[in-house]
Amino acid sequence: MSRERSLRAGLIGLGSMGRNHARVLHGLEGVELAGVADPVAAADGAPGSVPVFRTVAELVAEGIDYAVVACPTALHEEVALELAAHGVHALIEKPIAPSVRSAGIITRAFAEAGLVAGVGHIERYNPALRELRARLDMGELGDVYQVVTRRQGPFPARIADVGVVYDLATHDIDLTAWLTDSHYASVASATVSRSGRVHEDLVAFVGHLSSGAVTSHLVNWLSPLKERVTIVTGEHGCFVADTLTADLWFYANGSQPTEWEGLRQFRGVSEGDVTRYAIVKREPLLVEHETFRDAVLGKEADIVTLEQATGTVAVAEAVLEAAAKQAGVPVGPVRPVASV
Repeated sequence: MSRERSLRAGLIGLGSMGRNHARVLHGLEGVELAGVADPVAAADGAPGSVPVFRTVAELVAEGIDYAVVACPTALHEEVALELAAHGVHALIEKPIAPSVRSAGIITRAFAEAGLVAGVGHIERYNPALRELRARLDMGELGDVYQVVTRRQGPFPARIADVGVVYDLATHDIDLTAWLTDSHYASVASATVSRSGRVHEDLVAFVGHLSSGAVTSHLVNWLSPLKERVTIVTGEHGCFVADTLTADLWFYANGSQPTEWEGLRQFRGVSEGDVTRYAIVKREPLLVEHETFRDAVLGKEADIVTLEQATGTVAVAEAVLEAAAKQAGVPVGPVRPVASV
């Protein structure tokens, strides 16, 4: 990296997540944080002596190679189109947009401009899930039968414009599709609003994947218990990932015969060995930024594409529709957006 010109990066939005992006960008090898755009942020909100501008246009005028979009989701389309029009690559915080239609407009703009663009679905960079994905790819679990996730905790005061489906469940939708290398075929869901806000505070939904596996997701910000758990069950046992601690366990199917006649009649699995893996635990946000930096430099990099992120929004829309209708809703794959 030291032999290459430093990329000049800009950051749009200096809220809770934006400040984390600023911290990582400020120390990212091969990248210079050239400026931040936020209409209300104070100048001392950015790290070091990084200048803070009031508009995206002012930031772009500084001469940036790429920008991280960390403003509210409702503004993603407007900001992304401005960046694409000025030839600026973009890493957009999840979700990519508040609707499939808006996501399609963003995707088309970057495709036509020939720019690199990705979406910050940070769970893909969690050490436990990356280790889990690698072991699934090696076939250690055999056929995957089910993916279960639980994402619960207290209400995050930073959220004002969306409910738990767009803010939190999009994590689980994306990581499930990514782990299983498939898409959601249908969903059924139920939501609850208890905090007096317009949007939902809790969602429970199930789905069928194109691979044949089934999913179950519980997401809320009404619980004093904070947990981030992903369980993948398959032919040879199950993996359990705790993404708060980045720990991964494997529960193997038992192979010892039983002498208990009552249990012998049950033609299922039995308890086997439990393994906890030793994993190198790097910060997911740093790995995400390193990956996107490499993509901008033209190197091979596994970023979350705009098409993949649009598929996640399509599922989120279906989850809310299913809850409103109290009926299952088919999803299907999202087709790539063709350039005009």
